[in-house]
Amino acid sequence: MKRLAPLLATAGLIATTLSQLAVPQASADQPAPGYMSQKPAWHRCSAERPATYECATLKVPLDYERPQGPTIDLAISRVKSGNPTKRHGVMLINPGGPGTSGLYRPMRLSTEMPEDVRDRYDLIGFDPRGVGASSPITCGLDPTEKGTGGAYRPERFASDVAWARGIAAKCREKAGDVLPYITTRNTARDMDVIRAVLGERKISYLGYSYGTYLGTVYSQMFPQRTDRFVLDSGVDPHRIWRGMYQVWATSAGPAFERWTRWAAERSAEYGLGATPEAVSDTFWALVARADREPIDYFGQKLTGDDIRDPAVFYSPVEASTITRSLKAAAERAPLPTDAGVPDVKRLLAGGRGATGPAPDTAAAPAPGDAPAPEDAPEDVPADNGTAVYWSVVCGDTENWPRDPEQYARDAVQDKVKYPLYGDFASNIKPCAFWQPPLEAATPIRHPAKVLTVQNEWDPMTPLSSGQGLHRALKGSRMVVAKGGQGHGVYLIDGTSCADETVNTYLTTGRLPARDVTCRTPARDQEPKG
Repeated sequence: MKRLAPLLATAGLIATTLSQLAVPQASADQPAPGYMSQKPAWHRCSAERPATYECATLKVPLDYERPQGPTIDLAISRVKSGNPTKRHGVMLINPGGPGTSGLYRPMRLSTEMPEDVRDRYDLIGFDPRGVGASSPITCGLDPTEKGTGGAYRPERFASDVAWARGIAAKCREKAGDVLPYITTRNTARDMDVIRAVLGERKISYLGYSYGTYLGTVYSQMFPQRTDRFVLDSGVDPHRIWRGMYQVWATSAGPAFERWTRWAAERSAEYGLGATPEAVSDTFWALVARADREPIDYFGQKLTGDDIRDPAVFYSPVEASTITRSLKAAAERAPLPTDAGVPDVKRLLAGGRGATGPAPDTAAAPAPGDAPAPEDAPEDVPADNGTAVYWSVVCGDTENWPRDPEQYARDAVQDKVKYPLYGDFASNIKPCAFWQPPLEAATPIRHPAKVLTVQNEWDPMTPLSSGQGLHRALKGSRMVVAKGGQGHGVYLIDGTSCADETVNTYLTTGRLPARDVTCRTPARDQEPKG
């Protein structure tokens, strides 16, 4: 793609004029833009999939300020309601990201939703702009460039800066004329185009993780179009996006302390210490040991940085199993016969994105799912997820320091305050060298009668982040699943106590009279006291 250098050079000058730009609305003397009235050519998505799973491709402006300019593809899918007498409307779905495909999700959800909910909606999936089948972008990154950064170490900070600068430069060189438009605000505009071409006055929505921020932005840009919205595992809109890295660090302490209590109560089983303090000492001794000399764990060389991942400690069983296995490996002792061989590299450290894993680099899956292999387009670049990820995370907001030394100072301070992850969270990212955003971040001003849903022990969008989303959206209600673990609630954990409230809201459109706190059976037994 050719670069539009003049456009990028003047981006800062035009940001304020575009900050509140939304999809043009038709008036009595101004017809709707052509892209709002196109007709989807629905067809069976593939011979291997049910005929009820249909796909279509729309055309949307790359730049909504220039509706007659270049267009990009927007791939959409649907599974229609099977009960027209109960049908309420359409429900758009986003499974998270940024950079994750959502095209396949309606088919999956159509088998998971309770029938009474399912009957009320045509389920609509879509690949967000730049993702998958929607004019996929690439930065030309090789596998070594597809992570999201590591721990701060003074001796290697210069190479970290070079890595971040190199990612930004490659993205600008490869797709500089498109990247400024791969943002959450433009994806929200695309959602409104989907609404219009489907002939709907309003849309309902189910968004997980990053999808909660996308839904929030839509509710602010198009409040009159917002119907029944469920925002599951919330991104605090006041923390985009550097603050979402940092919330992992600030929220890790309570999860770590909970784990030390849990493991101490089971010292006979795991052998990590008989008191919380002893369990903590065992873990930090392993970190120090691995910093001196990487632990050889069945051929995997693990450093202290590798095992300082706070996400693990949100599951006491997982954390205890991994720590016991690492301790045995460090002592060159045999593993207990019931321990198995946990893939520590898969479970630990590195490569997480601002609201979850970057899709093509991460250890753990985000809620929702990528397309099945037979549904994935053949020509999607290997770094597509990472390219979109940085485009959104860096292009949504100007709240990224431009001075590399600011990252170094913050990382040093935050490692002291939050030793598990503070230096990871605050270390330099490519956003330090990204082109200035074309628009300001979306202000949260409009009331939004939406339902937010949150597990108590979510490692990717911690409870404090979900609470921040709820506070920001005046008029919203929140469901907290006490004891709930993992990232993603509704239809993700089949035992979640939150599902009943979500089902009632999606069926009736009535929010709970007040916030709801319920208790989900914990997968790991709770610590005593």
